[in-house]
Amino acid sequence: MRFTTVPNLVTLVRTVGAVVLAVIAIVAQSWPLLIAAYATYWIGDTADGIVARWLKQETRAGAVFDIISDRACTSLCLAALLMLKPDMAVPLAIFLVQFMVLDTMLSLAFLLWPIVSPNYFAQVDRRIYLWNWSPPAKVLNTSAVVLLVLVSPTWIWPALLAAAVTVMKIASMVRVAGLVSRIR
Repeated sequence: MRFTTVPNLVTLVRTVGAVVLAVIAIVAQSWPLLIAAYATYWIGDTADGIVARWLKQETRAGAVFDIISDRACTSLCLAALLMLKPDMAVPLAIFLVQFMVLDTMLSLAFLLWPIVSPNYFAQVDRRIYLWNWSPPAKVLNTSAVVLLVLVSPTWIWPALLAAAVTVMKIASMVRVAGLVSRIR
């Protein structure tokens, strides 16, 4: 199992950078530092995948490292966002539970099949892939709630979006469970 790859180095650097910036943003209650943390996370998360495919260094260990690193970045960036926008506690809590629990389990489900990462889940089930890991789904699942929290005058709209994404994740989990029961 190869773990020392260029994409994993990118994942490590983006995770450390985003986590440090998010922690400082929490302490300083700083919008610019929170924006820098999110930018580091999102740009780095895109870059590590591009580099992995470009260098042909995609590995299952790298996919798991990326998934875990996403949770570290998201949890601390969300903590900073909550400090700065406490009126958005409801949608942020819904999003955090959905991302940290449901999305983690879904993202790690690829390990049950001989594929390299969730990015190849279409080989297992196209619908689950489209709902969770296609490019539009990734944008909706990981950034739409955060962006809506930033622009919405009320917590209701981001909460409804976070709840809708949660329902879709639950439906995906049920579908994955059905697939798993067929392979057992």
